[in-house]
Amino acid sequence: MEDKYYKAITKIQEADSIVIGASNGLSISEGIHIFAENTAFLEKFGDFRAKYGFRSIIQGCFYPFPSQEEKWAFFSRMYDYFLYDEEASPVMKNLFELVKEKNYFVVTSNIDDHFSQAGFPKERLFEIEGNCRNLQCTYGCHNQIYPGDKILSEMAKNQENGKVSTDLIPKCPECGGPMQVHVEVDQNFLRGEAWLTNYQAYQDFIEKAHGKKLVLLELGVGVRNQLIKAPFMKLTSHEENATYITLNKGELYIPEVIASKSIGIDGDTAEVLQQLVQA
Repeated sequence: MEDKYYKAITKIQEADSIVIGASNGLSISEGIHIFAENTAFLEKFGDFRAKYGFRSIIQGCFYPFPSQEEKWAFFSRMYDYFLYDEEASPVMKNLFELVKEKNYFVVTSNIDDHFSQAGFPKERLFEIEGNCRNLQCTYGCHNQIYPGDKILSEMAKNQENGKVSTDLIPKCPECGGPMQVHVEVDQNFLRGEAWLTNYQAYQDFIEKAHGKKLVLLELGVGVRNQLIKAPFMKLTSHEENATYITLNKGELYIPEVIASKSIGIDGDTAEVLQQLVQA
């Protein structure tokens, strides 16, 4: 194991470019598990569990709530759960510490906005499925997304019987129609100007890294998350000077074709990042 840590930190230090890919396993290492019916879920969302029957945050995201008042009660509470602590977690602080002096870019399917919270600048961040603190027009009548912190925080604090007050519910400033959190939970998800700009920044970063020493640092990405894993493996295979470093607890997958260019560390991501920073 010590040998793997040494190899990983050496590759990171020597890299010209680093692409970080992150999914649910990273959030789990912070203590947030959107797929679990755990103590935290029951404490925060137990009344929704009793009323609607869903057993995790992710199921709540896709639940067809019967009213806007109930929908916003759930999504504002989810926002509050993800971002209640204004300070970044030790996990995210360590990750930022590990790469802050390097040329890096982040691609993530996480919706908690913890990268921005930890100091990762927006121009180096592509959130594939949006994040929980922005709002969009449900009808997609125009391309803009809006900061939702103020109204989401207010709705999270003012709930009664699993509902928010009707007068708190946001309306689209252009068409007056309903709004929703800018998270990919249905076909209305807006791939507007901001989303496309960040997607293009991701593509440009990869293009500029061509031929150079490239590290693809994958954090908590399950085998089924092909949004991140498939492009990372393809890049590792095609780029002569690429190294694929994957951190995940209990679920490592490295195809034979890129095994010689890969480092897999099976362990708690929080502990592994701590070890890498100390190294």
